[in-house]
Amino acid sequence: MKILVLNCGSSSVKYQLFDMANNEEVLAGGIIERVGLEDSELKHSKPGCDKFVAIRQSPDHTAAINHILDILLDDEHGVIKDVHEIKAVGHRVVHGAETFSGSVKITKAVVDKMEECVDLAPLHNPANLKGIYAMQKLLPDVPQCGTFDTAFHQTMPDYAYMYAIPYELYEKHKIRRYGFHGASHKFVSETAADFLGKDYNSLKIITCHLGNGASIAAVKNGQSVDTSMGLTPVEGLIMGTRCGDFDLGALFYIMEKEGLSCKMANQMVNKKSGMLGITGVSSDMRDIENAAWNEGNKRANLGLKMYFYRVKKYIGSYAAAMGGVDAIVFTGGVGENGPETREAICSDMEFMGVKIDKSKNDGLRSKLADITTDDSTTKVLVIPTNEELVIARDTMELI
Repeated sequence: MKILVLNCGSSSVKYQLFDMANNEEVLAGGIIERVGLEDSELKHSKPGCDKFVAIRQSPDHTAAINHILDILLDDEHGVIKDVHEIKAVGHRVVHGAETFSGSVKITKAVVDKMEECVDLAPLHNPANLKGIYAMQKLLPDVPQCGTFDTAFHQTMPDYAYMYAIPYELYEKHKIRRYGFHGASHKFVSETAADFLGKDYNSLKIITCHLGNGASIAAVKNGQSVDTSMGLTPVEGLIMGTRCGDFDLGALFYIMEKEGLSCKMANQMVNKKSGMLGITGVSSDMRDIENAAWNEGNKRANLGLKMYFYRVKKYIGSYAAAMGGVDAIVFTGGVGENGPETREAICSDMEFMGVKIDKSKNDGLRSKLADITTDDSTTKVLVIPTNEELVIARDTMELI
């Protein structure tokens, strides 16, 4: 069974085509960028071939997805002969609020509920819905399913997800912690249990999804019991351009002193803060590391220390919340490809049973591995994430 997975952003569409019957093989994948702008670019790849790049004008998401179907059917670059080989489409959807605690088959009633969640993720959910609407036009007879970033964290207890604000605001607007990167946290925590040869439902695992957006989850006995992101993806860790945890009183003070509107303040904490705001160099960790370690940039060095400290603090707090930890997992672009980041975060954690083997960690990038010593009682793993495979598996199960 061939399943197409789509991840629609406001100006991009990522895709992968899986052959689930053939050992979950990825037949092809890629991205169309600059959707809605001039010179939309398609980047397409399939195993054993050079990446194909071409301009494909995509004024909207329907046009972009039509280009994706065309390239999958292409005589030279394609991997299918007939579009009807695609038996289902799985979508990544960012926010499912309290409505969706798992992946669902998409119906009109589901779409109506998804539209009700738009206010909670105004930058993401509208784009996710555009992908669904596009597929309804292009392949109306093909079943579609949605996998929600927030769903994995719906197992959090109320004392972990509630905010200490007037309770009626929760009742009226559902203001609470939801968390994100759910498919990633689910995939790497399950993979960690398989790798260690232990029962997933009896482990305490801390998963660190570190990328331009970053979050940590505490996974106890197979369930998310806490996570660092909140109602929105702003809360928690220091990220590329997001501030993470921040004193609201300080925000109000800045707004008054700088004359910022709510919209301007929102832009500040989402787009101008984080590593970019601290360092003034970049939101990309590679640029910041170069500035700090090769150019002696003090602000870049400060930013790295703040970043490492915040992650370390969350790991410690989640270990305390779960009554211990069996494994710590690093994933995401930074987590998978940053040996220096992993080493810095895990330093001085011997009291938690963490002993990093420098020879295993140094130079390790995007490869499943245990980077601890044999006598480390808490294992630290690097696990490349695969959110698309989670979506494909859930889609196959649903249909």
